[in-house]
Amino acid sequence: MLIDTHCHLDFPELSRDQASQAVLERARAAGLRRMITISTHASRFDQVKAIAEANDDIYCSAGVHPHHSGEPGEDVAEDWLVEAARHPKVVGLGETGLDYYYNNSPREAQRKSFRTHIRAGLQSDLPVIVHARDADDDIAAILKEEGQGRLKGLLHCFSSGRALAEKGLEMGLLISFSGIVTFKKSEELRSIAKDAPMDRILVETDAPFLAPEPYRGKVNEPAYLVHTAARLAELKGIPFDEFARITTANALRLFSKIKLPEEAAA
Repeated sequence: MLIDTHCHLDFPELSRDQASQAVLERARAAGLRRMITISTHASRFDQVKAIAEANDDIYCSAGVHPHHSGEPGEDVAEDWLVEAARHPKVVGLGETGLDYYYNNSPREAQRKSFRTHIRAGLQSDLPVIVHARDADDDIAAILKEEGQGRLKGLLHCFSSGRALAEKGLEMGLLISFSGIVTFKKSEELRSIAKDAPMDRILVETDAPFLAPEPYRGKVNEPAYLVHTAARLAELKGIPFDEFARITTANALRLFSKIKLPEEAAA
């Protein structure tokens, strides 16, 4: 009933050589129909892609996380992203964006990489997966300037302020909520989620990070998505099954290369 639109199945907490079968089996038992494992390094893209290729229900992205912008081997060109986007299992570009909280890479390198991902997204017609941390104004400005009102994408693991949420929605982006929405001190985020239009909401784990209550502090995994979805359904005042149906439809609309079994048969 659910799609985890953002997890990191290649990260050591969840994988061996490929995604741990136990992790995947628990996700499927919990009702997940599809998972998208997200690229953070160009240099590890082949590993991410291999996980998607080995599992019918897993797709992936191609891109470089802002923490690694400008590192050797990670300063990707638009052409590299466009070529990666042609793979049938690559459904989005990123995660890209800006992170001024950790400043693990120079801000100018982050901005350059972000612009490159957006341009490649427009050229390939794939959605761009946007990471935003303490950089709301620059995120909004670059999205507006480079996206030209035509960009497909989402603000992933949303934890920014209401202003960025409203600007993102105005530009046609979707907003993806993670386990943070279940945390006790996330009242403002829950308010933003409650007000967001139902047809613009996605759910994700960002596993292995940010496990929702009641697993907070533990290694997160896709199976725990049901707890985030249940909290959001409660906020929206709708049954869980309806919430799952709508967010799955939202994910399939945005990540249009994803197919469910009945669609593949058709």
